[in-house]
Amino acid sequence: MSSQTEINYYEQVLNIRQVVDEAHLEDCDEALNICDLSSVERKFHLWQQHLPRIKPYYAVKCNDNPIIVQTLAALGAGFDCASKNELKLVLNSNVEPERIIFANPCRPVSHLDYAREQHVLKGTVDNEFEVYKLHKHYPNSNLIVRFKCEAKAAQCPLGDKFGCDADIDASALMLLAKALDLSVTGTSFHVGSGCSEYEAYERAIKKAKNIFKFGELLGYDLKLLDIGGGFPGSDDEQFGKIAGIVDKAVEKHFPDEHIEIIAEPGRFFVAAAYTLVCKIHAKREVRNAAGKLDTVMYYLNDGVYGSFNCILYDHQVVTAEHYLDDAENLPTFKSLIWGPSCDALDKISEDLRLPNLNRGDLIGFPNMGAYTVPIASAFNGFPLPKTLYFKAI
Repeated sequence: MSSQTEINYYEQVLNIRQVVDEAHLEDCDEALNICDLSSVERKFHLWQQHLPRIKPYYAVKCNDNPIIVQTLAALGAGFDCASKNELKLVLNSNVEPERIIFANPCRPVSHLDYAREQHVLKGTVDNEFEVYKLHKHYPNSNLIVRFKCEAKAAQCPLGDKFGCDADIDASALMLLAKALDLSVTGTSFHVGSGCSEYEAYERAIKKAKNIFKFGELLGYDLKLLDIGGGFPGSDDEQFGKIAGIVDKAVEKHFPDEHIEIIAEPGRFFVAAAYTLVCKIHAKREVRNAAGKLDTVMYYLNDGVYGSFNCILYDHQVVTAEHYLDDAENLPTFKSLIWGPSCDALDKISEDLRLPNLNRGDLIGFPNMGAYTVPIASAFNGFPLPKTLYFKAI
């Protein structure tokens, strides 16, 4: 197995099965992440194709792998950071501070101090206490008022925690900023991570236009609209539909090309770039009262406290792939997959249909690049997956 920073090159299409065969995982107790950097590049070009006016600022929290950050930095992406350490990671990847938005409305003072030292001017705010904090600790920053306009359906709603009322509070915050002689340069929103109500973007962009109009009345020259994230990472057709709605709404409400429009995609770039390969280290058969096989349980070397934390925190439904030959001719059984820890909450998936697998067999899980790597822990002493990187020639 190659080192964790070496990039392996392939022609045309990455053959996951071949990678698995050559990795000799039978000799390894850790799970394995297979990361396709060319997938990240393809997503970046897909974004440019569908949303040429909107610059993507990658949400670092989604996957803070330095190689992912460096790949997107080289492509020219901007970055959405939420903390001092994320700022450091991005700045150390030769990203100019102008390409960063400090998009956490509630930041510790020490993090604001670091942003000031590094000249990261753009930052979001959504309540009066934070306006006063900025007045005291970073008065020359550029305030971006974040308002609430949440989708009716999203994997991870954010409105309970962040965002002010667009019709009342946003204007009040701008009035306060004006009284304190602070600079307001734009507005932002986030419809919710993993949005599936596309119309939410149009509603939010329309509200943003009203905030721009009020800012103009106060004498502010608002030049930035941040439309947040929520874009799918494993369904390009769905992304195309959302992009069409966003593009039409932007053209209608913000026709002025001098207005800079950015977004904060995270899972869009990295979800499909990762395939996680796990080994079955134990097996159990559950039979009914008549002695007939009812369910086969498999215990893997990664679980919800590791890479599969996305099941708990990101409400993700994972899909499983096995690597048996002639699988289409094999009978399948109701299957339940557990993680390795001693916690009964460590359940990866249930009621799957899989062939009869054995200890030592491998199971792959595609689309595992979003909200997995940064949150994983070695709970119960089980190691985190290693990562192999691949890129098309």
